[in-house]
Amino acid sequence: MSILITGGAGFIGSHLTERLLRQGRKIIVVDNFNDYYDPRIKRNNIAPALKDPNFVLWEKDICQDLNQVFGDNSITTVIHLAARAGVRPSLEDPLLYNKVNVLGTVNLLEHCRKFNVRKFIFGSSSSVYGTNSRVPFAENDPLENPISPYAVTKIAGENLCRIYHHTYGINITALRFFTVYGPRQRPEMAIHKFVRLICAGKEIPFYGDGQSSRDYTYITDIVDGITACLEKDTGFAIMNLGDSKTITLEQLVSKIEEVLGKKARRNRLAMQPGDVPVTYANIAKAGKILGYQPRIDINEGLVKFAEWYASGR
Repeated sequence: MSILITGGAGFIGSHLTERLLRQGRKIIVVDNFNDYYDPRIKRNNIAPALKDPNFVLWEKDICQDLNQVFGDNSITTVIHLAARAGVRPSLEDPLLYNKVNVLGTVNLLEHCRKFNVRKFIFGSSSSVYGTNSRVPFAENDPLENPISPYAVTKIAGENLCRIYHHTYGINITALRFFTVYGPRQRPEMAIHKFVRLICAGKEIPFYGDGQSSRDYTYITDIVDGITACLEKDTGFAIMNLGDSKTITLEQLVSKIEEVLGKKARRNRLAMQPGDVPVTYANIAKAGKILGYQPRIDINEGLVKFAEWYASGR
């Protein structure tokens, strides 16, 4: 009995893989090691797992035929984390984002249907809320104002999941992640980029007036939420996984300066297309159903990230 994790060599996927292997579970990872960022980073992420006899890696694209992956393994659960990531790049290549994030999700759901996989966990995103004016964001808020192709692909993925639950009875949970950070965070994401540039004495890109705010969620809290889903049959459910606290861009940079003991040089720029003014998770539903309760606040999380970065990764 195996768990298939797509995108298992990435930031969230590799942490989840490690956690589940420690629990003695058999893990199958599908990852195509694309060049969105340096594939060597993802290979380093997954290198320790390659030594575990309960681990199998398939270097494949989620849009390809996966019959052999499903046929050769007794897969009971799919955790679908693979996606073309990033709000801003999706504006530059919306066709690629649609192919990977929508068609790839359909392909996986179809394989679940054909091979009678009964549990599917979908990695969605807080970006689906777009310029939602009600805060904190709740799962039943209307998704009327997405402002990037990436966000639209995640909404489409959630709706496809809903259809496959309704039509084929697959138990599906869609988890809306809120700005996940921590060791191995993708290098283009704000906290990783800021730490790297400040340590190098270079300018950081500082968009807008510094008052945009985000709900930053530490990686181990996200992994706690995902693993809790493995023990629940929710039918079809959408849940936020966030810290349920917000800080502004200005506050974030100040906290990073304090942790590093170095001042940031700000390159002040206009807000970018696709950026939303605020993300803020209502996590009551995940708390009630999953027992989800974030444990690492931004102050502790930034210290942990800085220690990881200083260690040379």
